[in-house]
Amino acid sequence: MSRTAHQDLHSEQGALRGEHPGRSRNPVIKAADLAWLEFEKPDLDRAEVFARDFGFRTAARTERELWLRGTFAGPPCMVIRRGRTSRFIGPAFRAAERADLDRLARATGTDVRDADVPGGGKAVHLLDPSGFPVRVVHCAEQLPELPGQRQLLLNSGTDHRRVNATQRPPREPSRIQRLGHVVLETRVFARALDWYLDTLGMIVSDFLFLDGQRGRGPTMAFIRCDQGSLAVDHHTLAMHLGPGNGYVHSAYQVTDLDSIAAGGEYLGERGYKRSWGIGRHIQGSQLFDYWRDPDRFMLEHFADGDLFSCDIEPGWAPMSTSGLAQWGPPATRDFLGASPSPQRVRDVIEALRGDNEMDPARLLGLLKAANS
Repeated sequence: MSRTAHQDLHSEQGALRGEHPGRSRNPVIKAADLAWLEFEKPDLDRAEVFARDFGFRTAARTERELWLRGTFAGPPCMVIRRGRTSRFIGPAFRAAERADLDRLARATGTDVRDADVPGGGKAVHLLDPSGFPVRVVHCAEQLPELPGQRQLLLNSGTDHRRVNATQRPPREPSRIQRLGHVVLETRVFARALDWYLDTLGMIVSDFLFLDGQRGRGPTMAFIRCDQGSLAVDHHTLAMHLGPGNGYVHSAYQVTDLDSIAAGGEYLGERGYKRSWGIGRHIQGSQLFDYWRDPDRFMLEHFADGDLFSCDIEPGWAPMSTSGLAQWGPPATRDFLGASPSPQRVRDVIEALRGDNEMDPARLLGLLKAANS
């Protein structure tokens, strides 16, 4: 029997006949990667302190903007603009070529504008079906590489790489290398999924579906950029159906497990709250550790994620809390967003009354998945 993408690779199940193919036949462009994420916060000083403790470097700072970066060369990871409330604005994706912006602008009836980014560049401003502003950018200049965190030499079995030397990882912030992915919740999952595939040429690595509701289609997708034979992150964007439209978390690559663990100890000593971790995911395989910043946004340190080229087809699996990790502590209520709040109740009522993909059966299926 010939080997397929679902035999000893990344998923036990593939698509059934007629299910979503996980890619567009004729996308407008093929985005190369995430560029950065955009937020608003009232206190940039506090935001910068957390950013330094979490492992970012400051790329640029003005009275109204804070640009954060990792050690890898490329665009910044995040921009935080001064605003009256703390909120997520939206993602910016990196175009592979400047000409992609012209193609995208023509197809969507928009304009190519100057990009407000250190070093300059151009951008197209879009709105996805969930209501998130999405920028597609081509930067004129890349930030130069910075010194990275030293990867520890590990002894294993008969492979002895470290001799007459001790292992003492310093207690310091994890040094962020780059932005990995963002996870979003949406009430219009199917429409939003198709928009990212059709507009930005992204492709699905894994679909999740609700128990007993596979026939209604997936309710979560882990989506990567399509760079042909070049293997890229298992997911650059992940989206799941839910009663709200909003940011769930974003993830930032660090060197290795010791960087995750020692950086986590540092964050704990500084008084920050771990949301969930340390563990290893199933979809994507990343080592993970989740933290809350002072504005309650969730950020993840990760290392050792899967890399897929364009020929890997989507896997399919049931959606469950127990299916989130291969090992690690049980997922917390904080991570799952399962703690009741007035805003969450309002989201549920509004979603069930609105014109979207949420209905009582979907809501009950999501609650069952959260407890399975």
